[in-house]
Amino acid sequence: MRYLFASLLLTGLAVAQPGLLLSKDMPGKSFAGPLPRQTAYQRQLATRLRADVTHLAVKIGERNSVNAYARLNAARDWIRLQLTLAGYRVRNHDFQAAGKTFTNLECEVAGKTKRVLVVGAHYDSAEGCPAANDNGSGVASLLALARYFKTLKEKPECTIRFVAFANEEPPHFWHESMGSLNYARMARKRGDEMVAMLSLETMGYYSDKPGSQKFPGPLALAYPSTGNYIVFVGNLKSGPLVQRCIGSFRKHASFPSQGAALPGEVEGVGWSDHWSFWEVGVPAVMVTDTAPMRYPHYHRPSDLPDKLDYGRLARVVDGLGKVIRDLAQN
Repeated sequence: MRYLFASLLLTGLAVAQPGLLLSKDMPGKSFAGPLPRQTAYQRQLATRLRADVTHLAVKIGERNSVNAYARLNAARDWIRLQLTLAGYRVRNHDFQAAGKTFTNLECEVAGKTKRVLVVGAHYDSAEGCPAANDNGSGVASLLALARYFKTLKEKPECTIRFVAFANEEPPHFWHESMGSLNYARMARKRGDEMVAMLSLETMGYYSDKPGSQKFPGPLALAYPSTGNYIVFVGNLKSGPLVQRCIGSFRKHASFPSQGAALPGEVEGVGWSDHWSFWEVGVPAVMVTDTAPMRYPHYHRPSDLPDKLDYGRLARVVDGLGKVIRDLAQN
């Protein structure tokens, strides 16, 4: 009866919300069973991810506009250096908020067309938080993907742009001072033909413990309750992009995955920089471990590097590289 009730409830949601896509609507099948042995690249990647997260969370630490502005700028300078060392020409996008200057950083792999695929992550932290997972994991993944694409010889059809955003956390969240909102509006104004955006947000925590995954309301009935998978989530208009991402990830990666296209008002669906791109009409998806719906150290001083699973994060990032390649070829 419980499963019958769940099925009826979710069917009702889908009827009431055209375009709603749940787990059952995703292409392919989520990987199940023991993870295969890591490749040499994944082992090297895990080591680099750990080092980058540790630098952000320990050497720099809390970094935000409220009481750690100098460390926010230190994180900005370090990210710029990493991208420069990878061979990119890094451009600054400066903007003003509350009497201070903040910077988004962008670099790109030029494509054959003017279409742009944006891959982004915010580098600021919540107050009082060293932010290893939120969002050191996203920034480390962004850097890893940027390094990976610099090694490829084949020119993509679509330009792949990597952007590190300031000011995602409160008091800037969903506010005019949010870094990604300033960036999305600027890019739209200058005529960039942005076709999709992937937001890398809080990606490094996984648990095999039953009940470790929580979702609000009836969504808890539609998704596994063991938090050992990566999630691709977007609003209703981004549903086709969610499906493309999931389909590609499941084709290339031997790692559990789930996807959803939901109303943007649903709790958690718009909780990162992808929201800013929805605001300017660009399909956008968040790639996440679901943050507070799974991670017990969310926005706490205990969000430290030792809480993350770099082996699993490396598998996710490796798969994402293939996803981005597929998206950029269309």
